[in-house]
Amino acid sequence: DGVGTKLKVAFSTKKHDTIGIDLVAMCVNDIVVSGAEPLFFLDYLSTGNLKAEKGRDIVKGIAKGCRDAGCALIGGETAEMPGMYAKGEYDLAGFAVGVVDKKKIIDGTKIRSGNVIIGLASSGLHSNGFSLARKVLFERMKLKPTHKPKGLRRDIGTELLTPTRIYVKPILKLIKKFDVRGIAHITGGGLTENIPRVLPKGTKAIINKGSWPVPPIFNLIKEGGNIAPAEMMRTFNAGIGMAIIVKKKDAAKVISELKKEKVKSFEIGTVTKGKSKTSSPKVEFIQAEAK
Repeated sequence: DGVGTKLKVAFSTKKHDTIGIDLVAMCVNDIVVSGAEPLFFLDYLSTGNLKAEKGRDIVKGIAKGCRDAGCALIGGETAEMPGMYAKGEYDLAGFAVGVVDKKKIIDGTKIRSGNVIIGLASSGLHSNGFSLARKVLFERMKLKPTHKPKGLRRDIGTELLTPTRIYVKPILKLIKKFDVRGIAHITGGGLTENIPRVLPKGTKAIINKGSWPVPPIFNLIKEGGNIAPAEMMRTFNAGIGMAIIVKKKDAAKVISELKKEKVKSFEIGTVTKGKSKTSSPKVEFIQAEAK
């Protein structure tokens, strides 16, 4: 996996020591949704002319991401390709391997109507939606990375470069204690497209908009770009980086357990029956009072 055009923000701010965390996060978060424990990670860095300090910063972030995920950084490839990239630019890709017993794979087949959806708070945009975010913030609104718009605690550059949260350790602990029936990593496609991936046929998810606090950066993008709510939910994580589906009786205990791991979480919805037993899974949004 990669980190998409979030790299462009790193280039413009000349800050490269956290983008490696994003790279690891995008890979290991995809692995843990099946109940697998990440074992090792490899990276690929390509650039026109590698500067030693920049390379160190990138690898520093990758190493931290691996520590946060509890996996080993066992190697990688660095390629210098003059003429392939603009000055100062580079590309990153990551590869992770994890393991889970076949009988313990979480694939959503145990999900039933009445199960509860727990949303785990994101740290920000994570690593998706940056093409639209950059277009709105930097082109349409004419903001610069050093600007601090009203409502944000930090400047735009720092806000956008906030590393993607790595959920591996808290989720692996949950799996050992509870009957976790489905997990969705909320990446490109947002809640709208990622939750249906884990739902069985004949079910749908009812998501209560307003049941969790949406970070200010998302509203800034929405208002600045005059973006429809449906498009926002289909492009960004809207403050939820991971969704876990559990039995209703376990919901409060799961939220309490995540709090112990310093992960904010919210009961954001429920699973219900679809139109028929063979209907394709989908998400419906309803408006709830903000908590």
